[in-house]
Amino acid sequence: MEEPIGVTEAAKVPRQRGEQLLEAAAWYAQERHWDVFPGAWLEVVGGAERCSCGDARCAAPGAHPTRPDWADQVTGSAAAARRMWSRQPGSAVLLPTGRTFDALDVPEAAGFLALARMERMGLTLGPVTRTPDRRMLFLALPGAAAEAPALVRGLGWDAEAIGLVGRGEGDHMAGPPTRTAGRGAVQWARRPSRADLWLPGVEELIGPLAYACAREAADARTRLS
Repeated sequence: MEEPIGVTEAAKVPRQRGEQLLEAAAWYAQERHWDVFPGAWLEVVGGAERCSCGDARCAAPGAHPTRPDWADQVTGSAAAARRMWSRQPGSAVLLPTGRTFDALDVPEAAGFLALARMERMGLTLGPVTRTPDRRMLFLALPGAAAEAPALVRGLGWDAEAIGLVGRGEGDHMAGPPTRTAGRGAVQWARRPSRADLWLPGVEELIGPLAYACAREAADARTRLS
């Protein structure tokens, strides 16, 4: 986690580069055909970063929707995305799930373990993000979030207990290079490429992900005992 930034260090506060966020949003819409919408942004107050929502206890400062009807802001047009981010260049790049993709959200340690295993097995993989709060999100075909709990139960585990969360219809995720105040930026653990234009189905991902999550959960219990 980044160290708190004092008043005398105000000049060192890292900013979200507006042009970079704008270009990322437009690229997602144009090249990947993903819907996007602008979220909150970071402001410098008293030499420290704060979320534009004004809540000092914001759970995701600079990386959440700005209004409850955020679905009305969603666009799949690169030109529209450019107009939106031109009005507020620092806005988070948010991607609605349940449309062109769902996301399987797992603890970071489990995510890296599963990713390495799936690559060794030669499984079909899509893009994977790594968040500042030590989670990894594996993109999959729509429907993955709804199907995941039952599939995990079929393998002998409970998805919630092992930290595997599905993000599907009505949910969203932050896209790189969105930053969260004091924590860092969302990054690609596996970048989008022409090789993964066709995303994997949940059946291809759930086994390695569930195994890795269960192993990490067991290790965590051991460390606490």
